[in-house]
Amino acid sequence: MTRRIAIALMLLTAAILVAAVVPLALGAIAHERDSYIEDTARSARSIAIIAEERLGDHTSDPALTTALRAAARSHDELLVLNKRGTQVVSQGVPKDSYKKIAAEAAEQNGASTELTKDRVIAVDTVWGDGKVNSIPIGTVVLERPTGPLNQNIANLWLYLIALAGGAMAAAVLVAIYFARWVSRPLARLDTAARRIADGDLTVRARAGYGPPELRRMAATFNMMAGRLEALVHGHRAMVADASHQLRTPLTALRLRLDLLAADSPPAAAAELAGAQEEIARLSRLVDGLLATTRAEAVTEQLENTDVLATVTERVAAWQPVADGHDVKLVVEEGEGAGGGGAGGGASGSARGRRVALGAGHLEQILDNLIDNAIEALGTHGPGGAGGTILIRAEANDSGTVLTVADDGPGMTAQERSRAFLRYTTGSQNGTGLGLAIVHRLVTANGGAIRLADTPGGGLTVVLEFPRPDES
Repeated sequence: MTRRIAIALMLLTAAILVAAVVPLALGAIAHERDSYIEDTARSARSIAIIAEERLGDHTSDPALTTALRAAARSHDELLVLNKRGTQVVSQGVPKDSYKKIAAEAAEQNGASTELTKDRVIAVDTVWGDGKVNSIPIGTVVLERPTGPLNQNIANLWLYLIALAGGAMAAAVLVAIYFARWVSRPLARLDTAARRIADGDLTVRARAGYGPPELRRMAATFNMMAGRLEALVHGHRAMVADASHQLRTPLTALRLRLDLLAADSPPAAAAELAGAQEEIARLSRLVDGLLATTRAEAVTEQLENTDVLATVTERVAAWQPVADGHDVKLVVEEGEGAGGGGAGGGASGSARGRRVALGAGHLEQILDNLIDNAIEALGTHGPGGAGGTILIRAEANDSGTVLTVADDGPGMTAQERSRAFLRYTTGSQNGTGLGLAIVHRLVTANGGAIRLADTPGGGLTVVLEFPRPDES
C-alpha cells in the first residue's frame, strides 16, 4: 500500500508541475529572450546617437571609442557604416548576415533586430543632427553573442528541475509517512485477527495508533474479541463440565446394571442388556460432546504430517474392528502422492503427501470417518453385513486430497446437506457427532470437506488440505 500511495502522489505532483511550472518556465524564458533583444537594441540605439558626431562632423569622438572598448569587453561585434555602406568604425568581424538586416532597416528608416542560434543582431540608423526621421547618415550594426542568454536559460531550467525534484521527494516522504501511519495499525489489526482465527482468544489490537477511524476500529475489535473470548470459554466450560458430571453417574449406573444382570433371570437379563446399550450410547454421546469441544478449540501449532503413514497406522489399528464386522479396509495411493508426484523422486513424493495440521488431528479425523463407515457397513452392507472401505490419498497443485469411500447405504441429498450438523444421524445409528467433529477439525486447519455418492452405492467423504508452507 505504501508503494501505491507514493506512486499516486508522485504522479499527482508531476501532473501539477507539468501543468503549472512548465508554462511559467516557458513564459520566463520568452521574457528573458525579449529582454536580451531589447537590451541589445537599446545599446545599438545609444551607439547610433554617439556615432552621429563622427559621421556628421567627421571628427573623433571619445564616447565612441569608449563604446568600442565596452563592446570588446562584452565580446560584442560592432560595425559603424556611413551612408554609402563603407565601414567607418569596427570592433570584431560581424557576419555577412547583418547586410540583409541592414537593408531592411534602411528600407524602414528605423531599427531592426534578429535572434539567431548564437547571437542577437541589432541594426539602427544614424540620423543627422541626432534627430530621428531626419536625414540618415549611417548605420550601426551590433552583434551580441547569446552565451549569457543561454546560460541564464540553463540556470532557470536547472532551478526548476531542482524545485521539481524537491517537490517529488517531499511528496514521496509525505506519502510514505501517511501510508505507514495508516498501514501499520491495519497490519497490527490483521495480525491480531489472524491470531484469533488460530485460536488465541487472548490477543488484542493496539488501539492508540493511526487515524481516529482506525483507533475506533481497533477499540471495537478489542471489544468484540473480549466478548468472543468470554462466550467461547463459557461454552467450552459448560460442555466440559456437563460432560464430566455425566460420566460419573453413567459409570456408576453401568456397574449397577452389570451386577444386576449377573444374577437376573433370562427375561430380566435381556431388559438389562437393552438398558446397558442405552447407557453405552449415552457414554458415546458424552465422549462425542467432549471431542466436539476439543475440535472447536484448535489452538495447537500446525505441524507437517505424512498422510500415507498416518492412514497406514490408523488402518492397522482399526483392522481388528473391521474384521469383526466383515469389512475390508483398502489403502490406495494416488499418482500425485507417490513416486510419480509433482516434484519428482522421493523428495517430491514426500512433499506431495504432507499436510499441515494440529498434532493428532489427522488421526482423529480418520478414526471418526472409519468408525462411521464400519458402523454403516456392519448393518447395511451387502448380504446384511460386510463391505469395503477405500481410503485414497492424492496430491494436486493446491495440496492433498484424502478420500474415504464406502459401499454402504450412503446418504440422500437432504441428509448430506445436514450431515455436518450435530446430532444428525441420517439413516445410520450413532450419536450424529462424527462428521460434525471431522468438519470442525478440517475447516479449523484451513481445509475443506464435501460429501458425494460412491459409484455403485455408498458414501464418499472428500477432504482437501492446502499445501504446507515449505519455508
